[in-house]
Amino acid sequence: MAVRFAEERILTKLQALDAKARRNKLAGLNASRNPLIRIGMEAAPDGTVTKNSYGLFHLAWMAAKHQEWASQVEQEVAEVRARIQQTHGAPLKFLIWAGMGGSAEDKSMYEAARLLRKGPRVYVLDSTDPAKLKAILADITARSKGSLPAALRSTLVAGMAMGMTSFEPVVNLEKLYNLFERHKIDSRPNFLYLTLPGSLLDQFASPRGYRRVELQLDNGNSTAGRHSGPLTRGSLYPLALAGVDLAAWLKATDLDEAQIHTAFQLASFFEAQARAGRDKVTLLTSKPMAAAALWTKQNFEESLGKSEHTGIKIVINEPVRLANYHPPKDARQDRLFLALERKGEPGLDKAKIAALRRAGYPVAHLVLNPGVPLSAYMQFIHYAVFGLGWLRQMNFVTQPSVELYKAITNPLYEHSRVVGGIEKVPEWQKMRASPRQKKFRGVLTLSYDRLPCEIELDGRDAPEAYAALLKQLAGSRAIEYGELTFFGDTRYDLRGQALRKRLEKAGDRVFRQKLKMPVDLYEGPAMNHSYHEMIIGHGRCFSTVLLSEKAEKIPEARYTADYHRAQFLATQMALEQRCRLVVAITLKNLEDPSLDALDAFFGEVARCLR
Repeated sequence: MAVRFAEERILTKLQALDAKARRNKLAGLNASRNPLIRIGMEAAPDGTVTKNSYGLFHLAWMAAKHQEWASQVEQEVAEVRARIQQTHGAPLKFLIWAGMGGSAEDKSMYEAARLLRKGPRVYVLDSTDPAKLKAILADITARSKGSLPAALRSTLVAGMAMGMTSFEPVVNLEKLYNLFERHKIDSRPNFLYLTLPGSLLDQFASPRGYRRVELQLDNGNSTAGRHSGPLTRGSLYPLALAGVDLAAWLKATDLDEAQIHTAFQLASFFEAQARAGRDKVTLLTSKPMAAAALWTKQNFEESLGKSEHTGIKIVINEPVRLANYHPPKDARQDRLFLALERKGEPGLDKAKIAALRRAGYPVAHLVLNPGVPLSAYMQFIHYAVFGLGWLRQMNFVTQPSVELYKAITNPLYEHSRVVGGIEKVPEWQKMRASPRQKKFRGVLTLSYDRLPCEIELDGRDAPEAYAALLKQLAGSRAIEYGELTFFGDTRYDLRGQALRKRLEKAGDRVFRQKLKMPVDLYEGPAMNHSYHEMIIGHGRCFSTVLLSEKAEKIPEARYTADYHRAQFLATQMALEQRCRLVVAITLKNLEDPSLDALDAFFGEVARCLR
């Protein structure tokens, strides 16, 4: 399969098509005439191309000819630092990056890979849960001798949204703006934003005098949010602030033909396994490369999760346990394995990889050169995703399912503003009043009102009902993996961190051990922008979304959880609209009794699945 890329000169054709699109400004391009247009560009219903989205490749090709780009970015961030220092007499100490999904995941990866440790302390604000911003503010205040005004003066706030209607960064920038205003601090040196002219983010930030930064160094608009790393300002600014060698970083993205062919070989391996019914790619990494796991997952699933018939699930953060997998000859065995490391790195268990091979599981082993920048790996994955898109003739740059949930959220939120809160919106009241719910220990409620009406769970308590659903759906192969997503902060808030540990335990003993299937564990709504494309588009997932009934708020910033809770409801509505299987679990709060009840609930579920 991989030989087709060379035989059909795909790379040469891609370079020629992209050059033509940039030279002629899309004139004369039509999706009906070229398969490379259909998979990597956006087009109107009549096929007329409206956006060339191959910037993720041509920016690397252009960077090789524009060696001044590295110093240009370094100079720009130096000016940002200087402006904060000159205005407030304070150094830059903190960076709050407000963005969702692809506009944020690369920053989380860089932080986990310790690339940002020499720069300002970075906080990724990828949620509209006030708890996340509240925890961030508490931390920067504590690091500023207890003074929030001092912390704000030393903070750079960056908002990024590559969609015209993306509202989440606006929510967070508005609340931070309110805090600057409350403390009578000039916020203009402290805010910058990356977006398209006329977008909701631009409409908020421009009248306030904030600096709009062009996302691409060629001043183009040819990258989706998840493709903004490693080559746009949205990806480069945090690295530059941390003193990363940008010249080496950019140079590493210009892959040679042998490296690109290897990426196409990986895509071909994935496609061959998927055609044989094995589409759950379990990612095994060295310790340093573990930081790239979630970004890799997002890139594949958001790009290629649109098909009902063919999907690709990237399974991350899962230890190798053969007891948790179906035997290789079992018809239900749908896993393959990708081992990833830089040569010589610790943490990749070669003995377990060998055991998987001996047992008969398909395994690919990707070994990068020692010390290769993470940017080279990111570009390699872009080529692999493109290669799989080409083999499947699937557009890998659009994200229709992400747009669905956003389209449902906004009317719910606007209605809540009229009636005085999300709890007064009819859809919310309908959810709370539904008879299709079960209580557990007085602090946990399992709601299944979004499931098809023919699913009856009368006569069972909450754990028995949940287990009965899993047995029936897994037995019929209606579901092949699970999702446990908490709508709230699990990164900075201590109670959210404690909840995350309970969910990790639940995912292991219910889905991995009992059902022998993968499970996604993350927080919402960030995951809606990251890998929900496949959950809605491809399906075959059993989704459980969780929420604390006690909502956080930040009165001094005029920040309530209404938009966040609208996202929780809209996610369920979007899944139901696409006939996907979703239940909700609400907890009274995030105190120990509620968390203990959650732990006990999943413990009972596991016992019911014996």
